[in-house]
Amino acid sequence: MKRLIIVVLSTFLLFKTTFVSAQTTSKNFKFIDPANMDQTVKPGDNFYLYANGTWLKNNPVPASKTRWGSFDALRQTSLDRLKLLTEDASKNASKNSLYQRVGDLYAAAMDSDAIEKLGYTPIKPELQRLDALTTQEQVLNEVVTLRTHGIGGVLFGFAVGQDDRNVNQYIPEVFQGGTSLPDRDYYLKNDARSQNIRAEYVKYVTDMFKMTGDDEATAQHKAQSILSLETALAKAQISRVELRDPIKTYNKFAVADFSKTTPGLDWSSLLAQMKVTKADSILCNNPTFFKTANSLLTAVPLDVWKAYLQWAIIKNTAAYLSSDFVNRQFQFSQVLSGQKQITPRWQRMSSLVDNDLGELLGQLYVEKYFNDAAKQRMLALVKNVQQTFADRINRLDWMSDSTKQQALVKLNAIVNKIGFPDKWETYDGIIINKNDLTGSLRSANEWAYNDMVNRMGKPVDKTKWGMTPPTINAYYNPANNEIVFPAGILQFPFFDANADDAVNYGGIAAVIGHEITHGFDDQGRQYAADGNLKDWWTADDAKKFTERSDKVVAQYAGFVVNDSIHVNGNLTLGENLADLGGLNIAYEAFKKTDEGKSDKKIDGFTPDQRFFLSWAQVWRSNILPDFASQLIMTDPHSPGMYRCNGPVSNVDAWYAAFDVKPGDKMYKSESERIKVW
Repeated sequence: MKRLIIVVLSTFLLFKTTFVSAQTTSKNFKFIDPANMDQTVKPGDNFYLYANGTWLKNNPVPASKTRWGSFDALRQTSLDRLKLLTEDASKNASKNSLYQRVGDLYAAAMDSDAIEKLGYTPIKPELQRLDALTTQEQVLNEVVTLRTHGIGGVLFGFAVGQDDRNVNQYIPEVFQGGTSLPDRDYYLKNDARSQNIRAEYVKYVTDMFKMTGDDEATAQHKAQSILSLETALAKAQISRVELRDPIKTYNKFAVADFSKTTPGLDWSSLLAQMKVTKADSILCNNPTFFKTANSLLTAVPLDVWKAYLQWAIIKNTAAYLSSDFVNRQFQFSQVLSGQKQITPRWQRMSSLVDNDLGELLGQLYVEKYFNDAAKQRMLALVKNVQQTFADRINRLDWMSDSTKQQALVKLNAIVNKIGFPDKWETYDGIIINKNDLTGSLRSANEWAYNDMVNRMGKPVDKTKWGMTPPTINAYYNPANNEIVFPAGILQFPFFDANADDAVNYGGIAAVIGHEITHGFDDQGRQYAADGNLKDWWTADDAKKFTERSDKVVAQYAGFVVNDSIHVNGNLTLGENLADLGGLNIAYEAFKKTDEGKSDKKIDGFTPDQRFFLSWAQVWRSNILPDFASQLIMTDPHSPGMYRCNGPVSNVDAWYAAFDVKPGDKMYKSESERIKVW
């Protein structure tokens, strides 16, 4: 679960779609296919490999990917669809404004000949402007200027979002930031891999500066200086585990009082420069970081700051410049991930259109690839899962009646968003020119920034979405107490209109349960039914919850990746709790269906076996070792094998379904099985 910063728009176009037939598999399709399994593995030894072993052997990671699994295959399908939609929009750009902007942005992004001829000239004026800075005050002005032009993350993070303790109001928020590598530990650890990544980072930054005209010595000096500055910022950052604490990271100041903690940063002036008005307070997730940033502004030489700002321009635009920049950026990403080949241009650029004009492209996606029957089936699944969760809360033996009542109030207040928004963004003001990619992107970035800061003083719009319709994902947003399922994820292996209930409940219903459980995980439980960050637990109930969640931390910390690297049980706690809760809730909801009550086999498997096999195939995935190591440091989700095996090993019904007994490697005694929700 993450706090979502959702870009919103003040005017809307209501989109009336004509629904078409769902893109589902045939009725003869084997939703649980024994050909994908490895039945030489005992299910009680490694259920993940038992369910997916042959599929894993037959589906290595493609050269242009870092992993390949159920999510990735669906993302590939989504990209194929986006390609068709963007190409069609490009050919029919004269049809209307929607087609023009979607089509022209894709056309500009795919015009590699024009982009190649330009080299780095689209950013040359900005680099020259930064090179001419003469004072520290000008440096701070440029930090603000870059941000208002859509280049964020320079020195610190910034957003206008809902106040966690007053979610019906917007408030400016500042976050620790300013670094380029995926996590602060990349700067701070001294193991061989981390040292190599830092050395390669310096080479990468050096080469990029050389491609913008610097000589070797100048470029190398800039690169070393940038690494030193970013390392100083990294040392002031708190860990990802600490960032998961919504109380620790909620620090509210009067703007004037916050400025007193950072004498070189006058936040009244800075907020005004960042176009934020009507703000008397500000939120900060790490006040100590800003004290460090304040001291670095005067302690670090001007030339280093100039190089750092230039680097912000280069790294944020390199993917849209000539091939030498694109290829060098990819070469460094290979050091982090191990990816063998760059992702095809059409895939990268289809994703770009989805990112920048997602609810224009989303309208085209929904019209062609989504139908109302799927939405209604999902709503019925949500209702069953939600009611089942309520039943389970009422039966909890560790929670008092008073806290149960508050939990039920929150559960019943959850808002369900399925498929696509009721109101679409229009992106009025974005100018897309098919002959100017960087100019078009700058217009989109500036629009997004202005749209965000223009929230201040307006009512919070809780109809907005944080994902586009083609997205293969889902989320829970605590501030709005909502679960959101874009159209993209409502496909097999998660959901299929022709599938039996065991498949849909082991797939999408478990995901529904997962997202609902996020409202009651170690973070989400601290938010009340109205979305506000406030305590609704008795002290004794909170203690009992923590005792159970500590067992989850310990269990997952025992899982090993790449021979020696352990899963970070604290970083992944929220997702592991959601997986465990989601699977339990979905199974109980499944048992209410006709299939769940029967013992009729399909393709040789009982209903219960099909339910758990459906769960397992959702998480099947091959992953490159380097990328797996990166995710252990940065991703709050456990690796796929443990997202499968961890939860089932705690569910009594799984033991019965597959006759798992003492001596099997995954066996846990009843007293060892963790039960939270």
